Amino acid sequence: MQQLLRPALTATRHALRQRPLTTLRARAYATAADTPRQQQQQQQQQPPPQADNRVRIVEVGPRDGLQNEKKTISLATKMELIERLARTGLTAIEAGSFVSPKWVPQMDSSSEILEQILQKPPSSPHPVTYSFLAPNTKGLDSATAILSAHPDSFATATEAARAASTSQAKPEIELAVFAAATESFSQRNLNCDMATALSRFRDVITAAKQALPSLRIRAYISVVLGCPFEGPDVDPHRVAEMATDLLEMGADEIALGDTTGMGTVPRTAQLLRCMSAAGIRNEDVALHLHDTYGQALVNTAVALEHGIRTFDAAVGGLGGCPYSPGATGNVATENMVYFLESLGMDTGVDLDAVADIGAWITGEIGKANDSAVGKAVLGARGRK
Repeated sequence: MQQLLRPALTATRHALRQRPLTTLRARAYATAADTPRQQQQQQQQQPPPQADNRVRIVEVGPRDGLQNEKKTISLATKMELIERLARTGLTAIEAGSFVSPKWVPQMDSSSEILEQILQKPPSSPHPVTYSFLAPNTKGLDSATAILSAHPDSFATATEAARAASTSQAKPEIELAVFAAATESFSQRNLNCDMATALSRFRDVITAAKQALPSLRIRAYISVVLGCPFEGPDVDPHRVAEMATDLLEMGADEIALGDTTGMGTVPRTAQLLRCMSAAGIRNEDVALHLHDTYGQALVNTAVALEHGIRTFDAAVGGLGGCPYSPGATGNVATENMVYFLESLGMDTGVDLDAVADIGAWITGEIGKANDSAVGKAVLGARGRK
């Protein structure tokens, strides 16, 4: 695979060496990816990067893909989308968001979605992790109240790892917070500056871990490769420092969001090098790419060569961001699966099934199907 990717990256090498990288420092935190033995060794050395070809796709369509839709989408449609996705081999689905319905009315049914997942988990060939945003203490209280009412209906990160070999395992529930890599976007999206946002997230993560010690926490950082208000030159060193702060607070994974789709090969590579230089392991990093400028898969290739093995995507290319004018949807799950599999990577996802879901959900909500691969798969099937 590296031989396939290297020609596209060679021209960027010299540019990436021109600026000093964030100074390496020892890890002062453990994440859900650690085993007890690794936790004992983490202060001594960095574990070697993963060498396998298994890639984890986080399906964000039910939350990030639908949150910006103006037309009200029924709870039944949202649940059917989640249930269909769970049957495709996906092992991580972003299902909802505990935010104020005043600001994101489409997510008003998230409590009911979590309740239904706990009471009647969707059937799936593998255990599935369902993620819910809980960006503030009020959202966290709402989520943990439901989880506390169903203590035997979901798995912790440790239990989920032990049960990974069976499709009958309980669903794992994950909560998420989101920060921004620029002051302007933080003010527009979170109504506070970056320092205040991080302080609030510390309270949320600490409270979540106290309520449910083994609960996995994901932390998104938005606009890491370009801001709609400050332009494309977001400081990668600041992003790496913010990521380290979030991990030290107790986050288990950092999802780097190219919210505007402005990311390029040189800047994506430089950002990932800064993350590594800051002592952040590849297994604790995910990429969340939007395809506004058609660069999402190119940047995926850069990340693969770097050793990243977790990528977000949305079926049918659903999504956008209300605080990022002009930004289009997430990279389509169908496109991501096809691209990764063509490079010899193993996603474990049924491409035909995902293509069917993309066509169905975009029809349900009255939007165009933005997956080129999905439409090609359906077209080829129709010609047979």
